[in-house]
Amino acid sequence: MSVTLGVGPQVGVLEDYVRVLVVDDHQAVASAMALAIGLQAGLECIGSANCATEARASVAALRPDVIVMDVNLGDGDGIELAAELIREDPRLRVVVLTADVDQALLRRAADAGTSALLLKDGTLTELFEALRGCKGDGFVVHPRVLRDLLRCPPVSSHTPLTVRETEVLMHLSEGHNVATISGRLGITRLTCRGYVKNIMVKLNAHSQLEAVVTARRFGLIGP
Repeated sequence: MSVTLGVGPQVGVLEDYVRVLVVDDHQAVASAMALAIGLQAGLECIGSANCATEARASVAALRPDVIVMDVNLGDGDGIELAAELIREDPRLRVVVLTADVDQALLRRAADAGTSALLLKDGTLTELFEALRGCKGDGFVVHPRVLRDLLRCPPVSSHTPLTVRETEVLMHLSEGHNVATISGRLGITRLTCRGYVKNIMVKLNAHSQLEAVVTARRFGLIGP
């Protein structure tokens, strides 16, 4: 698998650059983001990757300062990958980009040790500021993300499940495993495992069985 190199710093400009790696499963998006980052003062895009496997190889070869990480990768979960890479190199900073956010995702991103959580439909300026501001152990959440979360009222003291999470939970309650559920819903097993993890976090459950029991107790699924 190839790694697409982005735009480097302007020649002759003496400045400390933040070296950025872009990880997104859509090659066109990754390339466009890499180009935009590379044109910014103080930022240098050293490459892009389109899957978790490419990302691991790129991090090992290029040693970035910051990674722009998509949540949903074709061969893995972006937040799990971020946690893995940060454990291997604690100096590494990760800015997570997501199309949809809920409290479970926010909690997972914070627990993984990432530095920021931004929405994919946000502005490039917000992304550039986050990349330049990734320092120390802070966790930056864009105000619009917090506002959107606060607008979601809790259901029976639990964070609401999405439609897809409810579908996965229904199949779990019928005794199906991840392999079966992913086949029935037409999603990858990794994506299905991500939904299961979100469900367990939202329901404060320590097992899939506990999640099903809790969901039934609060009427989120039928008996």
